[in-house]
Amino acid sequence: MTNYRSGTIAVFGRPNVGKSTLINRLLGHKLLITSPKPQTTRHRILGIKTTGDAQFLYLDTPGLVWGGKGALARHMDGAVAAAIAEADCLVLVAACPRLQDDDERALEFVREVRRDRPLILALNKVDRLPRKEALLPLMASLGARGVFAEIVPLSARDGSNVEALEGVIARTLPEQDPLYPEDQLSDRGDRFVAAEFIREQVFRRFAKEIPYVTTVDIESFRVEKRLVRIEAVIYVEKEGQKAILVGQGGAGLKAVGTAARKTLERHLGQKVYLGLWVKVRGGWSDDTRALQSLGYGGDN
Repeated sequence: MTNYRSGTIAVFGRPNVGKSTLINRLLGHKLLITSPKPQTTRHRILGIKTTGDAQFLYLDTPGLVWGGKGALARHMDGAVAAAIAEADCLVLVAACPRLQDDDERALEFVREVRRDRPLILALNKVDRLPRKEALLPLMASLGARGVFAEIVPLSARDGSNVEALEGVIARTLPEQDPLYPEDQLSDRGDRFVAAEFIREQVFRRFAKEIPYVTTVDIESFRVEKRLVRIEAVIYVEKEGQKAILVGQGGAGLKAVGTAARKTLERHLGQKVYLGLWVKVRGGWSDDTRALQSLGYGGDN
């Protein structure tokens, strides 16, 4: 395929700068979950976009956090390192109006690991700036560092200038044929996506009450004639967390299930039956075997 470009793009940065929202916008559909809670993303997830000129393999990564403890934190750090190690292009996502200390640490981290790959700065959340002129001195000072191949100001939330970022990325990708079939959207199956969509609703509805040591296991996923039937367990670490999540008369769990089911129906294009249970599994987030049994073993 003459002049065709394809390659992997690692999208990284500190928590809550809009990495997953940006990739969803680039893909043109919702694949990755988002929430206001830091470290919503736990896995290295590949989103695939194929056009007439290029195939973009976007790797979403957990937010870079230093000093995290436990097996889950080590898993997430490893997922970021693995994505950066294999990428053809690196995109650091930061949020206006300035680079914070953790942005600088993320920048230094990637410069130490992969200095030989083009590094693009996606300066997100420009829609929140009261005065767009404030961007000019910021971009001038960042550009003077000489470390970024390009700096692209944008808004992942409303889509402003996201197309420009895609154009910049395309120019950095190697000339080669597509690496995946043109109709493939991810390297993850529907079972994985279902678990993520359920976890997203837990985070959105219980961001303050339920800690991020919550996970979802899909026990059954059956495609029937008229619907997709999914049975899933939400694991927490304490009985008190279970009580909060279930809610009075089961109202909390019902709300999570309803919202997750609607998201799944849009994703799958079919009616969905979703059965949810909540179970306590103490210490799962710091247990390597438990993490592997819950699907955290294959990212790195």
